[in-house]
Amino acid sequence: MGTLEIKLSKSFEKDKSKTTVALEDVELTVKDGDFLCIIGPSGCGKTTLLRLVAGLDEPTSGNIALDGKRIMGPDSRKGMVFQEYSLFPWRTVIRNVSFGLEMQGKEKEESNEIARRYLKLVGLEQFETSYPHELSGGMRQRVAIARALANNPEILLMDEPFGSLDAQTRNALQIELLDIWKKEHLTILFVTHSVDEAVFLADKIAVMSRRPGKIKEVVEVELERPRDRTSPEANRIRTNILKKLEKERKGD
Repeated sequence: MGTLEIKLSKSFEKDKSKTTVALEDVELTVKDGDFLCIIGPSGCGKTTLLRLVAGLDEPTSGNIALDGKRIMGPDSRKGMVFQEYSLFPWRTVIRNVSFGLEMQGKEKEESNEIARRYLKLVGLEQFETSYPHELSGGMRQRVAIARALANNPEILLMDEPFGSLDAQTRNALQIELLDIWKKEHLTILFVTHSVDEAVFLADKIAVMSRRPGKIKEVVEVELERPRDRTSPEANRIRTNILKKLEKERKGD
């Protein structure tokens, strides 16, 4: 489970005289178990697309389906991790992770049991009684990932989740995310500005055009794991994608 079918356009109307087309004729399939990264020029609509998949906004035309069921709004089939940690500062780590479970009506004991499983998965089982302000940026993002996973989503949506972290922490969390993806058999749709990050993480990289955003090409990343960021093969794929992005930036 976790196959996503996208076929849509999205416009924003500022007033009756001006309409901005953000996404135009976007077609994309994310298969069950895929790790797919989306990359493109700044302002091309990457985050808008992710919000549409999350059900936080509606397409102007077309639709999105997860396992054949049309997405009509937010639901537990989709887990979302934002660039900002979006944790509740007044709740402890375990109560942040269990929040969605509580909203589903699960008993506190069951919610805590599930939350502890995912805290252990992200290596934070010793911090369940801590508050977000007592954690580092990387730790807070691990809590956010655990919270998304605790709801047992079919697909995990990630909007530049490591973008605000230092390079060392970012690289470490990329490795941890791949380990979680493998253990949990997840489908992941991951937005990033970093070509290096996309090549290291993804099975497939969807390259978007400049606005109005379209999927120009889906690049298969056929590299064995664990990957060497500096290998000739990784450099070749990275250079290829950088050339495509530069071409889009110039409008060629």
